[in-house]
Amino acid sequence: MQGQTSGHGLLLVHAHPDDESIGTGATMAKYAAEGVPVTLVTCTLGELGEIIPPGLAYLGADRQDRLGAYRRGELISACAALGVSDQRFLGGAGRWRDSGMAGLPANDFPGCFWRADLAEAAADLATIIREVRPRVLVTYDENGFYGHPDHIQAHRVSRHGVAVAADASAPVPGKPWQVAKFYATAVPRTVAAAAGGRFSVPDEQVTTEIDAGAYLAVKTAAMRAHATQIAVDGESFALSDGMWQRLSGREFYTLLTGPAPDGPEDDLFAAP
Repeated sequence: MQGQTSGHGLLLVHAHPDDESIGTGATMAKYAAEGVPVTLVTCTLGELGEIIPPGLAYLGADRQDRLGAYRRGELISACAALGVSDQRFLGGAGRWRDSGMAGLPANDFPGCFWRADLAEAAADLATIIREVRPRVLVTYDENGFYGHPDHIQAHRVSRHGVAVAADASAPVPGKPWQVAKFYATAVPRTVAAAAGGRFSVPDEQVTTEIDAGAYLAVKTAAMRAHATQIAVDGESFALSDGMWQRLSGREFYTLLTGPAPDGPEDDLFAAP
């Protein structure tokens, strides 16, 4: 038995604080301003992020290991800038620890998100889905867009969580609920090349473009809030790799499951 699909909310599942602002900030701000219920689920505190400001290096895992708590504060500020009041951590703050980049020893640490029990994590997400009843869910593709273990796991948990939420026989609180449209974040290859981005997908994989240029200033403010992870200078930003990219209010997605559009979409809630 599948659940109802009449909800109109937007649920985003992101791996770490800052992912929401970089990839989907303008989208979140646009829909929140239009009155759409927007819920952000963050899977870890981002304890292993590379710290940009030298003066905050003491927060790192190799020193005081306080980065996660600090980034939680950054996330609160970013969500306030975006106009998003419903932010949650999967399983509660600190339930799953940042796994670090692929190939690091931290990928094998007990309690890291990469090693999360899929059934447990999916049930936690399904509980949220049944509560907020979103029409649309956004996360990453099966490669996590760029291969980070926590992004890959966020995709797995999201896909499984959607199925559990819709299953009337699943031992999860609330009534069954079927997410109508399931999206992955994306950046078309041509757009990435023009902006200086490192990661992209073939243009033909992109189904949806959200033109939220009116919310670029809001997105920029949210990215500035994540000062440990993002440097912002004028119309450009850089992560810890120091590679500068242009800021943009255009954000892109690939529809993974749901009604196939007749052509390019400009709205995550569009019906064919």
